[in-house]
Amino acid sequence: MGQIRLANTGDLEAVCSIYDAARRFMHANGNPTQWPGDYPGLIDAEKDLEASALWVLDEGAGPIAVMSVLPGPDPTYAAIEGEPWLSDDPYWVMHRLAVAESGRGAGTRMLEWLCARHDNLRADTHADNVPMQRTLERCGFVRRGTIWVEDGTPRIAYHYVG
Repeated sequence: MGQIRLANTGDLEAVCSIYDAARRFMHANGNPTQWPGDYPGLIDAEKDLEASALWVLDEGAGPIAVMSVLPGPDPTYAAIEGEPWLSDDPYWVMHRLAVAESGRGAGTRMLEWLCARHDNLRADTHADNVPMQRTLERCGFVRRGTIWVEDGTPRIAYHYVG
């Protein structure tokens, strides 16, 4: 079944490999622009690790999925076009959920684990990232509208209130 745990420095190589696999999957499945260049990469993983925000699903032979979970407020969620957020209470933000090629279903497991621990979560994804949209919705996240990330591009905003 595996264990979801905080990542450690020994996981960084695997985390970067998972990011690369997710980027290849997105590019091959109609989403070539969400994670441009080498984003996310080692610098992002190290920053999240330092903040105790990098979580992995470890099946025993090492991580097969990764996500970052950070406390809000997140400035990218300050303005939303569409429906208002379901709650203005303090929230957590899930970023950079990625799954290794061998990790089918691992994204859902990560989000279910997260939702069991936090009752107010926000997330976003690219309009072309249909698999992530389906995973978020399957786990109880509700589509609220559009936000704009740091580079000015739009993302579909989701909210979970448990």
